[in-house]
Amino acid sequence: MNLLRPLAAALLAIATVASAHAQDRVLNLYSARHYQTDEALYENFTQATGIRIHRVDADDAGILARLKAEGASSPADVILLVDAARLWRGEQEGLFQPVKSSLLEARVPAQFRGGVSPQGAQWWGMSTRARVIVYDKARFKPGDVDSYEKLAGPAFKGQFCVRSGSHPYNLSLFGSLLEHLGPAATEAWLKGLVSNMARSPKGGDTDQIKAVASGECGVALTNTYYFARLMRSNKPEDRAIVEKVGVMFPNQASWGTHVNIAGAAVAKNAKNRDAAVKFLEYLASDAAQKYFADGNNEYPIVPGAAINEALRALGSFRAETVPIAKVGANTPLVQQMLDRAGFR
Repeated sequence: MNLLRPLAAALLAIATVASAHAQDRVLNLYSARHYQTDEALYENFTQATGIRIHRVDADDAGILARLKAEGASSPADVILLVDAARLWRGEQEGLFQPVKSSLLEARVPAQFRGGVSPQGAQWWGMSTRARVIVYDKARFKPGDVDSYEKLAGPAFKGQFCVRSGSHPYNLSLFGSLLEHLGPAATEAWLKGLVSNMARSPKGGDTDQIKAVASGECGVALTNTYYFARLMRSNKPEDRAIVEKVGVMFPNQASWGTHVNIAGAAVAKNAKNRDAAVKFLEYLASDAAQKYFADGNNEYPIVPGAAINEALRALGSFRAETVPIAKVGANTPLVQQMLDRAGFR
């Protein structure tokens, strides 16, 4: 009998287990979140679990394109995107896999999950932000801007500023309006926005807030966390902007203010699936939800979780209850409407 054979087999088995264990200690993350405050989020996960995070940063569209190009050889384990429409697109293109987790199901409301099947959800919301109207307090009153529909009215001729209509934040808002108003009224509303523009769409949400403060326009759209950043800033120029600009949560008397999400999914070809699911569950934990709120001024996805002082100062509001997956699914039709309306 060759005594070396059992020894070799035992060593091979140990090496295999060690290799699998080592693999479990790494997580490859593709992230569209470009917030410096998220570094602490990732470091805490590593400290708690021993799982190291290797991160690739890109925008939502770039991440989805990369996943498609890499195919089965992709090293990605977890995908973090910052828009419901792009999460829906990734689901439709078969880039994610379902996750069944009692912890996630208990903490993430059903309206903020997508691709739900008996095998689980293909993506999960982790934080929310409201799409609000900012206005020049010297020219307009809160009642002038208490609904999205009013932005297309004659009172705002030459007063409206906005970033590109094709930006995901706007596409999701418009997809929400399509659910509420129907196709004909939504397209008419988009044409009204175009006719009310003070200038061609450009810049980001912070640029729109600054344009209102400077008098370039009277009203604009922004995500809440952009305004909250200015509220928390120590710069005198930012404080001056906050003093000049009012914030309105639209449609409180009807269906509620539109909210979008940052969400996470496990990649279809994840090599470290157990670590990926652990990371998703960690993002829904109390500690991680606090980071979303404190670090980037986002609303936690978990009901009842604490928000920071800037968001508290903005006040409570009624959010719409349209399933976020439906909003994403409306994107192709909305894009056609934008093209017809000349909203670039």
